[in-house]
Amino acid sequence: MAAGATQQQLEKAYDCVVVGAGNGGLAAAAQLAVQGADVLLLERHNLPGGFATSFKRGRFEFEASLHQFCDVGPPTDKGGVRQFLEDDLGIYLDWVEVPEAFRMILTDPGEDMDVTIPYGVEEFIDAVEKEVPGSRESVTKYVDLSREVIDALTYLGETRGNPDKKVLTKKYGNFLKCCPYTADEVAEALGVPERARKILHAQWSYIGPPTSRLNFTIYGAMLYKFLVTSAYIPKQRSHEFSLALDARIREKGGHIEYNTSVEEILTKNGRVVGVVTSKGDRIATNHVISNASPTLVYNNLIRPKADVPETALRSCNARVNGVSAMVVYLGLDATFEELGINEYSYFVYGNMDTTKLYEGFKVLEATKVQAVMCLNNALPDCSPPGTAVLSTTTLYQPGVWEDVSPRDYVKVKNRIAADLISDLEQALDAPLSEHVEEIEVATPQTYARYTGSYNGIIYGYEPEPWDSLIPRMMMMGDDKLFEGLEFCGGFAFRCHGYSSAFMSGQTAALLTLRDMMEEGRVAQ
Repeated sequence: MAAGATQQQLEKAYDCVVVGAGNGGLAAAAQLAVQGADVLLLERHNLPGGFATSFKRGRFEFEASLHQFCDVGPPTDKGGVRQFLEDDLGIYLDWVEVPEAFRMILTDPGEDMDVTIPYGVEEFIDAVEKEVPGSRESVTKYVDLSREVIDALTYLGETRGNPDKKVLTKKYGNFLKCCPYTADEVAEALGVPERARKILHAQWSYIGPPTSRLNFTIYGAMLYKFLVTSAYIPKQRSHEFSLALDARIREKGGHIEYNTSVEEILTKNGRVVGVVTSKGDRIATNHVISNASPTLVYNNLIRPKADVPETALRSCNARVNGVSAMVVYLGLDATFEELGINEYSYFVYGNMDTTKLYEGFKVLEATKVQAVMCLNNALPDCSPPGTAVLSTTTLYQPGVWEDVSPRDYVKVKNRIAADLISDLEQALDAPLSEHVEEIEVATPQTYARYTGSYNGIIYGYEPEPWDSLIPRMMMMGDDKLFEGLEFCGGFAFRCHGYSSAFMSGQTAALLTLRDMMEEGRVAQ
């Protein structure tokens, strides 16, 4: 933009501009629109949803990223996500319950674990006790503490972050004690046997950091939500709720512009006053909700740049960006019954030394981490009769793929994909490669190109103990460096994950609506 352009008159005005139509941005815009705010959602891509999408190859439709959605729950006992979509937004989706929690297979020599784990608190504890006799008491303590995390977070939400300290201390003392510790430290303190820990921490790759750095509160909350409300997926892939949110925003008078990015967020005297788009539109607004990361916003978008406090840049630099992914999508000309693949969700690890596994994300080879989704085991008719769709996901550190030359890119990704398929065939004892009809391989470069995320990262900042849910929640007031600016999505205070991104969007919208009410911009 030419020098002096920020002095031009702003051409349009909205109550709030939402930056990015990922899960958080869609949720925020929908909540605002339903509450009567005049909201504009701007998205650089030509479709809503970000990673929440699907694509077709041949006669198969593949789910791009979603494995399973926690905190949905059945219609008779709704979880937070279902309550938000149905009760707050009036959006009803065709949800399908995932049949089991997971099956975990360890493949390194000397490892002998192949266990299928069900949903339900008692069922989960019974399954671990069956696999690791004598573990019941310590595993029960771990699960009970995870439940207390959920109860404490609910209480903090009900008190809007201003809890009665006596109540917090008396009712949620163990929660307070465990906040600064990792999943490994809590499991060790409770005396969970090492073999039982392997099962407890099987889902660590859904969050990213090794359990030696992964904050217990975020992991415990996720685990307990899965056990109590089980997991669900939308029948028409994740793009079903992306499109449903788009439609609801428009129905309620909201505005959406695709193929349009926000180039600048304009500020004056410490508050938001407008945005400038890639189309040259200059839009007046006193409120912006960003689905883009604070790192991007503070480094690239805020204008004048001199207004960005040094503390904002220091905070971004101190945080660790989450990992990126490589996904191999397979359309198979045989059914899962014929292949002997009977579960929906698999974790195939070499071992459960998560620190070493995490270090393996820094090497451009097939890792020993695969999170596998066998979609037909939840949606039998998701592919043509006599076929099946399967995807397997592994993780990489940001930047690992940067040194691959364009000339070598296809060769490298196909080599690694072939190795992942071979490892998976051995783990599942299934001849996958003999039945591949369609194959697509997505790498971090794919995700960087498709979503614009830094180095193709699929998660937000890593939730280490100092930078997890509770510290971020406690710092929400101090972290608000510009009046009228809120964040949602995977980089916001709820951390990453589908349900977290959704609910962070609602929270950002409610905070914005509160400010608007105080300003007299929307009805009480």
